[in-house]
Amino acid sequence: MSKQAEPCSTSLAREPLGEDNAADLARMFKALADPVRLRLLSLIASHAGGEACVCDLTDAFELTGPTISHHLKVLREAGLVTGERRGTWVYYRAAAEVLARLSAVLVPGEDRVVSA
Repeated sequence: MSKQAEPCSTSLAREPLGEDNAADLARMFKALADPVRLRLLSLIASHAGGEACVCDLTDAFELTGPTISHHLKVLREAGLVTGERRGTWVYYRAAAEVLARLSAVLVPGEDRVVSA
């Protein structure tokens, strides 16, 4: 699969969203609509090295490991984070291109190009 530059979502203020684009964006925003998932994404993105494992994240919450893993799965399925297994742990990294796409939708007057 080749990577090529393609336009991401344009700002809501510049033109209306198409049906497919709106559905895709809604899926991502729905994943972020939970405070735990929003905090998880923030913790991962701001963690040293730009990645974190579940073992780095559980202490920040009064939730069980399986509950944290469930929330990470939702973020991963929405394309907001990627995961890489290393031994018994999965390390998560924020998907910068996807976050740039979400940002481009919300910032009036800005269009951005990201790698697909």
